[in-house]
Amino acid sequence: MEKQKNNPLHGLTLETIVTHLVNYYGWEDLGSRINIKCFNVDPSIKSSLTFLRKNPWAREKVEGLYLKSLRDIAKENK
Repeated sequence: MEKQKNNPLHGLTLETIVTHLVNYYGWEDLGSRINIKCFNVDPSIKSSLTFLRKNPWAREKVEGLYLKSLRDIAKENK
């Protein structure tokens, strides 16, 4: 079995990632950064998870933004 020590997403649930992004950016900013309906029209964690689990392309965008937010937080803390 391949180890994932270099994968920063390893062990994180999609719910953890979405919750982090909502707390960091807020729904409005998140919806402008990733323009998908579940972030812009009556957004909720639950509806977002349902959509992202069915649409790998959207999940990839969310994971990419999550990694970017971690880099931004690291820069802010330097």
